[in-house]
Amino acid sequence: MLKVTEFAFTGYSVTDMDRARAFYENVLHLKPASTFAEEGKAPSWVEYEVGPHTLAITIGGEMWKPSKDGGGVALEVEDFEQSLKWLKEKGVEPYFGPYESPVCHMALISDPDGNSICIHKRKPGHD
Repeated sequence: MLKVTEFAFTGYSVTDMDRARAFYENVLHLKPASTFAEEGKAPSWVEYEVGPHTLAITIGGEMWKPSKDGGGVALEVEDFEQSLKWLKEKGVEPYFGPYESPVCHMALISDPDGNSICIHKRKPGHD
């Protein structure tokens, strides 16, 4: 029997690690927790710890291509409106939303490679 105990990580493939890191670290304010590289080469895998979870970016090559049509991560934010304002100041516009559901507010943005990221805020009572 298969018994899943947790998510090990969520990962995105990127085509330009420097450009991707600038977005994830300067726009989304994520701090790298681990980087992995072949000896003598720039990192090809970077992990960001977000609470008890890990978001990884990597140069996936032909086996793992960036796409907004694949899976996605939803980043819970403290202040939804302020987060959207910050993103707009950084030149990042939602391609969907902002949208309000009965339980949350959300907007979908893309990283520089087109991977989908949900900016998300639960409403009170829906934690």
